[in-house]
Amino acid sequence: MKSIAIDKTELDKALRKKLGEDAIAIEFQVERLHGGTIGDVLLVSGKAEIGGSEEPFCMVYKHQKKWSRYADPLSWRREYDLYDALPDDVFTDNLRRPACYHKNISDGEMWLWMEFAECVSGLDMTPEMYELAARELGRFQGRLHAGGYAGLKLTNVSSPDYIKQNYLHERSTEELYHYIRDGGCSLPRHLCKMIIDIDERCDEIFCRIERLPLIFCHRDFWVTNIFCSGKKVMLVDWDTAGWGYLGEDIASLVADDSDIDNMVENFTRCVKAYYEGFSEFAEAPDISENCIYEMMLIKFGYRLVGRYKNPYYGKCSEDAERTLQKIYEIGHIRL
Repeated sequence: MKSIAIDKTELDKALRKKLGEDAIAIEFQVERLHGGTIGDVLLVSGKAEIGGSEEPFCMVYKHQKKWSRYADPLSWRREYDLYDALPDDVFTDNLRRPACYHKNISDGEMWLWMEFAECVSGLDMTPEMYELAARELGRFQGRLHAGGYAGLKLTNVSSPDYIKQNYLHERSTEELYHYIRDGGCSLPRHLCKMIIDIDERCDEIFCRIERLPLIFCHRDFWVTNIFCSGKKVMLVDWDTAGWGYLGEDIASLVADDSDIDNMVENFTRCVKAYYEGFSEFAEAPDISENCIYEMMLIKFGYRLVGRYKNPYYGKCSEDAERTLQKIYEIGHIRL
């Protein structure tokens, strides 16, 4: 792993908040949890000497430099901002974000020191955990929606038309647009037609979506950002959060690098649980009016075509085709 310097002064501040007093001495090691071009996420663990005893600790350290996401230029610092804009009491014991022990921002760089929790995540999640995550997210969004977002100063959040802008941007990629329309495409024809049909009906589809309740969405609600323990869920990576439409997050939960074999079952379970959770607190349209199938294709259709045509970062063509096939099957389900 590339050596990453940890600022000892910042670590001291985070430990003071976590442990309740200053540490006399600290021993620690660093392990990368996630690596990429837009930031570093590390596990910092060790022992802190406090009052003659040694206290073990684990914290997540996130460092991110300023960068510009398409149609959302301030997303790089959003997680930092939301720790102020979203008070802890908007969350519940059953759905929450990691506790933040210390944060800092300066000259286009952001640092967060956050809670680490041993939980089940990613492709280790069971169908029951998918359903749990969907229900608790519905309850969280329903409570906020019913309360009218009173007192929340949500200034740096993504806009309601974020997925529409991204869809139109991806559709404008001529390579993929023409690929699914010409005779040389090896993707099964019914899957190409599925995406073409969405393109041809997009104005009508967005009119339907925009009649759904406008709510506060996580917008990156996929399995690696969801951590389950018992009946509780912790959500990480809030940097794309903002205003969206009912069901948008469930489209990600079901279709974004998820459990392909169980996608159809997870769709049925998650949509029902999500609507039930939301309806505990706020009025929702009839579940038969959901647009989650369409949202899956709007959010991931061209991305999956691109992955099928040009596999990258270990993402294979076969998985892209299988995912599109499962979405096709979901399109024939009536709830």
